Amino acid sequence: MEILSAHPVPAHARAVKATAREFAEQHIAPVAADYYESGEYPWEVLEAGMEAGLVGQDLSEEFGGKGYDLEQVLAIAEEFFRADAGIALTLQLASFGAEIVEDHGSEAQKKEYLRPIAENEQITGLAVSEPETGSDLTGMTTSAEAQGDEWVLNGEKYWVGNAVEADWLTLYAKTGDDPNNRYDNYSMFIVPTDAEGYDAEHVPEKMGFRASKQGHIVLDNCRIPKDHLIGVEGAGFYMLAEFFNRGRVVVGGHGLGLAAAAIEEAWEFVHDREAFGRTINEFQAVQHKLSDMQLQFQSARSLTWDAARRVANQEDAGYWAALAKTAGTEAATECSQKGMQLFGGRSVLLENRLSRVFRDARMPVIYEGPNDIQRNLIYRQTPQ
Repeated sequence: MEILSAHPVPAHARAVKATAREFAEQHIAPVAADYYESGEYPWEVLEAGMEAGLVGQDLSEEFGGKGYDLEQVLAIAEEFFRADAGIALTLQLASFGAEIVEDHGSEAQKKEYLRPIAENEQITGLAVSEPETGSDLTGMTTSAEAQGDEWVLNGEKYWVGNAVEADWLTLYAKTGDDPNNRYDNYSMFIVPTDAEGYDAEHVPEKMGFRASKQGHIVLDNCRIPKDHLIGVEGAGFYMLAEFFNRGRVVVGGHGLGLAAAAIEEAWEFVHDREAFGRTINEFQAVQHKLSDMQLQFQSARSLTWDAARRVANQEDAGYWAALAKTAGTEAATECSQKGMQLFGGRSVLLENRLSRVFRDARMPVIYEGPNDIQRNLIYRQTPQ
């Protein structure tokens, strides 16, 4: 069954889509179950992805990347997440946050920090959420205080991809305390993970995405040079808002890949299994479930690809990004749920890929802004 078709992917993104599919079939799918069971970081797959030119290549050619645009990154996401969500996230998080440096950093920062990421000599990550808050970007308490020629960071960050593995992070911290202008109180920083006062450990094991590692960071008088501020002081909130618009479209693609996997698994199962003297797919109730799965998937996919074009063109970007993220990730939860019903009792067996997809699908509706928050954004940013 070929549900993750070339349409509606634009022509310029189809070559990288094909490359990503071939890579996923050769390097991700065969080892997905093993990595899910072990929960180990998939270094070997990450290195293979680097060699294939599929990691960190959204950075521009000027710094050693290929300059993949939003639609090309979305095409890769669909294919990777169809094969396995945990490994896929690891590959896509290897450069997560570096785009902020490219968009807003100084030339010296770009030269020093972006080229090693694009050339796959280093990996990075983005530190925003904290133990007590995630979606409230103006409620973060991790602070950065200017002292002489340094910034001194104190606080904690949570759910940080590559907090342990990364060479450096892009980190969001509070630099002001104006109650009347809370959006201007935050800034972005480059924080090397070997900086004095930086300590990180993996968060407790998760029910899904087990091959992707998130961490808990403690910053205890962590000192970084003054020139590690990205852009201007007080602009961090706005940098993140712009960055998340692109990121949420890609997370919509995370959901689409998972939904595609659920549909393919369910389709194959009902056409092979017999009950009451005929194959399961001959029952109308089963046909209706498979039809509903495709209705939700195709609707979400069309919306997500439309949103990718609109966000890339800065056309009501926040509105379309929230729509895409919500539709794509909820397609994953709904399709995996219906797939479990079609599998019946066998759905709960760990040996079945669908049980892994079902658990993985519960996570993208939460990260990059839970879908309840996305609904707030959709309402508030509806074009008038």
